[in-house]
Amino acid sequence: MSWKKALRIPSGLRVATVTLMLAMLSTPVAEGRDSPEDFVFQFKGLCYFTNGTERVRLVTRYIYNREEFLRFDSAVGEYRAVTPQGRSDAEHLNSQKDVLERTRAELDTVCMHNYEVAYRGILQRRVEPTVTISPSRTEALNHHNLLVCSVTDFYPGQIKVRWFRNNQEETVGVVSTPLIRNGDWTFQILVMLEMTPQRGDVYTCHVEHPSLQSPITVEWRAQSESAQSKMLSGIGGFVLGLIFFGLGLIIRQRSQKGLLH
Repeated sequence: MSWKKALRIPSGLRVATVTLMLAMLSTPVAEGRDSPEDFVFQFKGLCYFTNGTERVRLVTRYIYNREEFLRFDSAVGEYRAVTPQGRSDAEHLNSQKDVLERTRAELDTVCMHNYEVAYRGILQRRVEPTVTISPSRTEALNHHNLLVCSVTDFYPGQIKVRWFRNNQEETVGVVSTPLIRNGDWTFQILVMLEMTPQRGDVYTCHVEHPSLQSPITVEWRAQSESAQSKMLSGIGGFVLGLIFFGLGLIIRQRSQKGLLH
């Protein structure tokens, strides 16, 4: 996925991270213990949004060997120690006014910027679903069956799928799979209806999705075995006629070429 503007990495927070790493690495003994040969230093920058951008909060966390020792919260406006190990770091960073001001500014320069980029690239992305209906087994009137409404390749994941029988919504016997991620920024879902079709019944899968200006409706009509056989015979005869027609054209063209030679 390509966006016109890239997401930003907090520059002021990188300064703070480097400062803390240098301070910790330059200290051979921490709280009376030898520094371990192997260590893990983690930095997490988190942006929280409530009701869009009505309320925005920036939280940065500094973690050493799985233990958070320092945190910046935009609601507080300064660095605070989480453990005694972080007290000197909090005092040092809070005394660096340029670093502190840059960190505070990340609420707008990073969180708000990235929200706008993500809103255009992700939150506004729309892909219309494909909807098909199929019975679980060969149709037979007055016999229990299962209709499957397959809704595939849509984004975002919010979707509403309903079943109707002769324009009346069916709520009993409806079973749905969880939302399935396809791995390519699209989703799919199967919504099944247990039913016993009667002659003339019309079943409709009704799909509502943010990408659609109006709902998609796909119908499935109950047919007797004789009607279904007649329809299949008609389709088969039509296809067979096309095949013979094509063969006739080919033979005619070849015979004309032979006469010319």
